[in-house]
Amino acid sequence: MKIFPLSIPDDGGKVYLKSNENGSHYCLLEQNLKTGEKHTLSCDETGDLDHIMWSFDRREPIAAIYVNDRPSVRLIDTKNPDRAKFAAVQKAFTDEVVQVTSTTLDGGKGVLFAYSDHNPGDYYLFDTRSMHAGYLLSVLDNVKPEQMAEMRPVNFKARDGQVIHGYLTLPPGKDPKNLPLVVHPHGGPLNQADHWAWDAETQMLASRGYAVLQVNYRGSRGYGEDFYAAGIRGWGGVMIDDITDGTHWTVAQGIADPKRLCIYGGSYGGYASLMSAVREPDLYRCAIGEAGVYDLNLLRNTKAETSSRFSRSEFNTFIGDSEDELRKQSPLSHLDQLKAAVMIVHSVKDPVVPINQARALMSALDARHYPYESLIKPDEGHGFYMPENREELYTRLLAFLDKNIGGAAATPSTTAGAAPESGAATTEK
Repeated sequence: MKIFPLSIPDDGGKVYLKSNENGSHYCLLEQNLKTGEKHTLSCDETGDLDHIMWSFDRREPIAAIYVNDRPSVRLIDTKNPDRAKFAAVQKAFTDEVVQVTSTTLDGGKGVLFAYSDHNPGDYYLFDTRSMHAGYLLSVLDNVKPEQMAEMRPVNFKARDGQVIHGYLTLPPGKDPKNLPLVVHPHGGPLNQADHWAWDAETQMLASRGYAVLQVNYRGSRGYGEDFYAAGIRGWGGVMIDDITDGTHWTVAQGIADPKRLCIYGGSYGGYASLMSAVREPDLYRCAIGEAGVYDLNLLRNTKAETSSRFSRSEFNTFIGDSEDELRKQSPLSHLDQLKAAVMIVHSVKDPVVPINQARALMSALDARHYPYESLIKPDEGHGFYMPENREELYTRLLAFLDKNIGGAAATPSTTAGAAPESGAATTEK
């Protein structure tokens, strides 16, 4: 059981809590600090509590946002008039999720952030009295939402019956049949997850004709503590199984061409890409690892000498403490099974996954005379952030994908993005 205090109102008589004490999922609870009595204000059967929408004076919760296929907004049973105002605001933005990012001290004005899978997000200045929202600025004003691909929530049953959630993004204007597929596992892996929102890499790949599958494998956050705990020490086991089962599911739907599958990810996603390629040598035509881990024993020994993300005890708890087991879960130990084309991306100054991981993989492939492509930069961190390096990475990545599984540019959608509908709240942009 885990409990996280969220806020204590000014009167100090109660506290709002994020807690999973009533089951696996995290819910919103209120506790009386004098009597200790608790009661549940809001809960969801599928997803965990993600964050709270507070009244405009920041004193009382009026809605709870839950992790679901797309963020799920649950209004809280309260007489606070801001509840109805927030409901009107959410209704005005028909196909977008709205958050209140900040408010004035008197609650008269607030800043709204509205986003979707098509839109990176827009900010609005909201007058809580007149119920008018005026456009301020966009996160990326050069992105045209009407040309973006839809991020479709999907779910499937893994080999052991567990329901796994994820997202499938299809290239606009393409018949969703027998498409080249890029499986794109998220990093972390624990405490992370893919969410319904605009994603630059996914949109880039879809615009070039690739379907993109993102799997929230076990260990991903948002689906309850049991689902999260099932991923502990499952780096090369159940997590890879879930990704594999998602790939097979997409093929079985007729969406993905079984002869044109590639897997690409960063950090743990880089590990998952190479581990999937060696565990399923006949499934993927290519594998791309960015800032990936390939030798877990090497990582464990390196972590003992650095102050990077995991301490030694955390590493032992979440990944493993047996040298033999870590060897079995390392892609480097199974390169004799590898058949896929390989691309390796890393930075010399990566503070999270040291460059010795990429060097160890390249040395092992060289010793086997196994061809691969590499892109190593001397001046980046955990991933590429400099515009010129990102441009080179994506140019090389797309050329590598085109060569191995062959995409073709998607046709931009001509359907205009949904505008906020008129109602109790008005908006202008």
